[in-house]
Parts: sequence; structure tokens; C-alpha cells
Amino acid sequence: MKFINYLQSITGVSIYPMISLVLFSLFFVAAAIWAFKAPKGMVDHISNIPLDES
Repeated sequence: MKFINYLQSITGVSIYPMISLVLFSLFFVAAAIWAFKAPKGMVDHISNIPLDES
């Protein structure tokens, strides 16, 4: 039996892709908002972390 047959037997399985898309979209929007509203000094500090030798 193929995997798709197992999924078709689950009632309401079609809601899971929609929930995951909404969660991903919310996370992406929140990260974008944070990136644009973050103070410039903090962004500069974070971007220099990999180059810091101490």
C-alpha cells in the first residue's frame, strides 16, 4: 500500500498543509518586521559576530 493511501484514510488531513503554510507565513512576516525595525547598532553587532576573534 502506498503512503498516499494512508493519508487519504485520515479524516480532515487536508487542513494540515494549510496550517503549516499559515505558520510559516506568520513566522516569515514576523522575522521580516523584526529585521526592519531592529536598531542599526544591534544589526551591525550581530553581523560582525562571525568576524570577531575574541
